[in-house]
Amino acid sequence: MLKVSSNVAQTIRLGGEVSETTSMFGPLTDLIGTWVGNKGWNLVAVPNQKGGFLLLVQPYTETLTITPLSTPTPNRGTDIIQQVPTLLYSLSVHSNVDGSLLHAENGTWLLLPDCPSDFSIARQASVPHGDSLLALGGSSVTAGPPPIQPISTLPITGPGRMPLGYTDPYLVPMQGFNKINPHATLLDAISGQTIVSSTNISISTANQGGISNIPFITKNANTTSFEATFWIETVRNPTTGGTFLQLQYSQTTIIEFIPQFGDPSKLIQWPHVNINTMVKQ
Repeated sequence: MLKVSSNVAQTIRLGGEVSETTSMFGPLTDLIGTWVGNKGWNLVAVPNQKGGFLLLVQPYTETLTITPLSTPTPNRGTDIIQQVPTLLYSLSVHSNVDGSLLHAENGTWLLLPDCPSDFSIARQASVPHGDSLLALGGSSVTAGPPPIQPISTLPITGPGRMPLGYTDPYLVPMQGFNKINPHATLLDAISGQTIVSSTNISISTANQGGISNIPFITKNANTTSFEATFWIETVRNPTTGGTFLQLQYSQTTIIEFIPQFGDPSKLIQWPHVNINTMVKQ
């Protein structure tokens, strides 16, 4: 809507009806709402003050709330105004062992029209450790279950020979969680389910994004890259015959510390992996 005064024309941003608000988000639409899941797992290697590393593996419960702005965010360019549909999110993660807070985060999901790149989706995140990130990507739709492929959590140690038993903490089996390939745990969570379709959203800081860290993080355990895939699944309810929405995700953050064995000028890269299976409330 345009409000005209005697001096200048001003653009007024007006919110729409609920149906209008949600319809503009395309593949992000089904993210809107509150999600809860107690099947989360956090795997991260951290520096050991006595030397080497410690591998921490923790089960968790997560609450994720995603709300839409009622009108797009305008980016003013030389030729056009880019109108960016915007979702705000906040999440909290608590330990399944003692209930303590493990993680908190807030940020935005953006749908990117008129984008001068191949990427149509962006996620911005702010983490209390002192990290902020921008990751871009895109989406696809799969009939049936999501295309969840194997990953590896083992550190990238360089061309030199590792000390005998260096990665043993990764190899010790753990009930309920596959430490080497956490995606196997995601697949276990949906085994036996009838998944009608899946919207797959993948983003990465390698896609014209990046990470900023406070100096302490950069010095001690530098966070260098981030990628994530969210699978929004429409699942058949075996009792009622209807469907419900389920969200699975996998996030990998690369943390660098300890010199590589074959090239001390470079640091070992440690995958920090989070996964969860959640249901919309």
